[in-house]
Amino acid sequence: MQETEEAAGLGFSHRQIMVTMSGLMIAMLLAQLDNMIVAPALPTIVGDLGGLEHLAWVTTGYILASTVATPIWGKLGDLYGRRITFVASVALFLVGSVLCGMSQNMAELVAFRAVQGLGAGGLIVGVLAIVGEMIPPRDRSRYQGVMMAVMPVAMIGGPLIGGFITDHVSWRWAFYVNLPLGAIALVVAWITLAKLPRGTGHARIDWLGSGLLTVWITSLVLITTWGGTEYDWASPQILGLIALTIAGLAAFIVVQRRVAEPIMPLRVFTSRNFVLAGGIAFVSGFALFGAIGYLPQYQQFVQGASATSSGLLLMPLMIAVMAVSIVVGQVIGRTGHYRIFPIAGTILVTVGMFLFSTVDTETSQLTTALYMVILGAGMGGLMQTSTLIAQNSIALRDIGAGTGVSTFLRNMGSSLGVSVLGAIYAHQLTSAFAGSAGGASGSGDSAAPVSSMTPEALRALPEAARHLFQQAVTDGITSLFLWGSLVSALGIVVALLIRHVPLRGGRPGSTPAAAVQPPAPAPAPSSGSGSGSADETVSVQEETPGRNAAPVRSGTPGQDTTPASAAATR
Repeated sequence: MQETEEAAGLGFSHRQIMVTMSGLMIAMLLAQLDNMIVAPALPTIVGDLGGLEHLAWVTTGYILASTVATPIWGKLGDLYGRRITFVASVALFLVGSVLCGMSQNMAELVAFRAVQGLGAGGLIVGVLAIVGEMIPPRDRSRYQGVMMAVMPVAMIGGPLIGGFITDHVSWRWAFYVNLPLGAIALVVAWITLAKLPRGTGHARIDWLGSGLLTVWITSLVLITTWGGTEYDWASPQILGLIALTIAGLAAFIVVQRRVAEPIMPLRVFTSRNFVLAGGIAFVSGFALFGAIGYLPQYQQFVQGASATSSGLLLMPLMIAVMAVSIVVGQVIGRTGHYRIFPIAGTILVTVGMFLFSTVDTETSQLTTALYMVILGAGMGGLMQTSTLIAQNSIALRDIGAGTGVSTFLRNMGSSLGVSVLGAIYAHQLTSAFAGSAGGASGSGDSAAPVSSMTPEALRALPEAARHLFQQAVTDGITSLFLWGSLVSALGIVVALLIRHVPLRGGRPGSTPAAAVQPPAPAPAPSSGSGSGSADETVSVQEETPGRNAAPVRSGTPGQDTTPASAAATR
């Protein structure tokens, strides 16, 4: 079978790939369920623990930690093997889940969500890197159909489970529910990933680069979160954070160019398509988390849905993402053409975001469902193609770090999207409600503070006060999606610049023109960047036919003798 031939570089048959992917499917289900379950519970969580001003940080803390950890986990996988790092990330994710369920205030919840995010960063990049290491891009879509089998359960079942738990048990079980599934994932992953290379384990980890990465990312997110809300844009605090971000980024780049094993090899950025795919990943993360994180606010406060119902109302978005992703994967697998999908996807995302900026207090659930289908269809065209293009543009020796960079950019989009859009939403909500404070105060003592408002408390208010709050929520939502549509529009420009580079690992007997040349030498380990365009050099390095030597799994650049059949990148 073609699958056996393409995976032979790492000794995986088609059957072994399917068995290995069973563990990955469970782990991906774990990650997807957590995101989907928590979203419907957020209004109740904030109302219970208090602090609307910290709403964005419940998600931002998770995504920020995941963003920082992603390239580190990716590099650790290159050095020490995917199996041990992947299992460790799942275990850390479960520890964070337990702590989140035990939170007694918003500060604890945000901190423990960060712990959970540290584990999630390794979980997601681990799945992507393992698949990328085993299966060539051209044939990967066949196996992605199997991976997509978990998506209906997570995307449809997650919001339902989260809403049901919130309405009938406690929001704390939205985190505890991860434990049984996580235990299964740990056992299955430990057994099925045993055949993966273990890495060398002797290379030094770039801890200085990791620290600098943490500094400038955290500072950047704090700027977007606090600027114009907690502090004026010209305040010493914001100006100091801007200076710290610039200095941290500059120092990080210098370190990455000098160390032998950078956590973010700058040579991957020499590929035009890799950079552009990273931009697409950024936009997709920005749009997706903005929609999932804040649509339940509108559905529960304005449209009167319960937490369970708001989970059901997200189904059009989730089903559209799932269906389009599967179709896109099949088309790419059969034709090898992918350029049209990022273009169409960014257009649909932009249109969907703009349509949500036009809603009001009378917009029906059917109308918002149609908007979600448009937005979800666009997301389905972006999610897997951005990673596929990025991995097709890098060498196998950089598959972990390169996948980490791609996932890092998507998480950066998510983190900045949640913080920026969250700040816009909270500011617009409080400003609009404060502008009508006279009318609200006249309604009696039943008016609950905005920062601790829950759907149940809102229903107990007099009609006049309830309408004022619903209008304020609507104002916040429309402002949020309007700004989101502007960012998505930039993604259209980025997508148009992507050029088609043939996917590696094609039909039997096909030999790329570049593959007849001898392998090009790898970049010197002291440099963080390579010369020339990686779009062309990768195929020269990895697609040389007729080599049967076993792959060298080393974190040291220049030792990649992996044959073409193992040049698997997502």
